[in-house]
Amino acid sequence: MTQHFAPRQLRFFLTAPSPCPYLPGREERKVFAHLPLSDGPGVNDALTQVGFRRSQNIAYRPACEQCHACISARIPAADYPFSRSQRRVLDKNEDLSRHLVEAEATMEQFDLLRRYLLARHAQGGMADMTWPDYVAMVEDTAVRTHLIEYRLPPNDRGPGDLVACVLVDILGDGLSLVYSFYDPLMAKRSLGSFVILDHVVQASLAELDYVYLGYWVPGSPKMDYKANYRPIEVLRPGGWVRVDPDE
Repeated sequence: MTQHFAPRQLRFFLTAPSPCPYLPGREERKVFAHLPLSDGPGVNDALTQVGFRRSQNIAYRPACEQCHACISARIPAADYPFSRSQRRVLDKNEDLSRHLVEAEATMEQFDLLRRYLLARHAQGGMADMTWPDYVAMVEDTAVRTHLIEYRLPPNDRGPGDLVACVLVDILGDGLSLVYSFYDPLMAKRSLGSFVILDHVVQASLAELDYVYLGYWVPGSPKMDYKANYRPIEVLRPGGWVRVDPDE
């Protein structure tokens, strides 16, 4: 059930235009609001339903004047029909252990994030993220959130190495993947896809309806991968609808 909140609780702001990180030659603007400490989870739920994403204690969504390429997307988790290739990804990573931990930053996580950013997003806006930045990303929040760590099997030195990590919000109707990162040297494991597929499994087991993926941007190599998950639902002016990504 969608939660409702009084508009007077929130003040919305509009950012100045800046270069779009997804489509060359375009500019982006965002509308954003600060999540209230009094009812952060409820407001986060309601705003997610209308296409907002969370970053720390801020909820935002695109508000570009000349472009509407960013599309909110979610995967229906119940009875999701995993493809043959997706089942292979799950099988390749069945040796990994999953650990739900509190939203508290660790240096081990940060070291993995730095290696991921330098290998995959060296020119991106997060490439210069510092330790205090990471702590704020994980811990500065008033919503229901946690981290999932994926580790290799234990060895003689102790717990298995951390190979993937994801910050996840728990919503009334699903799981929202806020940010994930993984070992860039383990390309054969397809860890980025595995994290998403594993959360589809976990959402289904928890009887949650959806896994929220953020924005699908057709034509952007960074974001177009979300079209690989079928069925997928996108947010249209009239509400959420199931679409064929090939159309």
